[in-house]
Amino acid sequence: MKRVTGIGGIFFKAKDAEAMRAWYKTHLGIDVQDWGGASFDWVGDDGKPAGGSTIWSVSAMESDNYAPSTAPFMINYRVADLDALLDALRAEGCNVIGNSEASEYGKFGWVLDPEGNKVELWQPPSGQ
Repeated sequence: MKRVTGIGGIFFKAKDAEAMRAWYKTHLGIDVQDWGGASFDWVGDDGKPAGGSTIWSVSAMESDNYAPSTAPFMINYRVADLDALLDALRAEGCNVIGNSEASEYGKFGWVLDPEGNKVELWQPPSGQ
């Protein structure tokens, strides 16, 4: 079974999220959207779309999106078969958090690493 196939997103907290977003937009040219982040579409060597994207997002320090972790970041990993991977992680004694969730954006599940960092696992909708 294939496990992680790529990075789906990088999420981090900032003391002043608005200022941090503005800095990245101004100085690094990241197209920060109203929702607080940007989506980087994957392209092949030929410059054509390659069927995926990576999300980048900054949230306020007060956000509880990464709970129960107290880390100021969370990485989202793209996976091929979320249910099979969550079953394997449970069987291996990993701390899988709650149940997976499905939405128009795909299926999501979570696990804590050995240091208590929340890891998000994402299976994109078919065709993406």
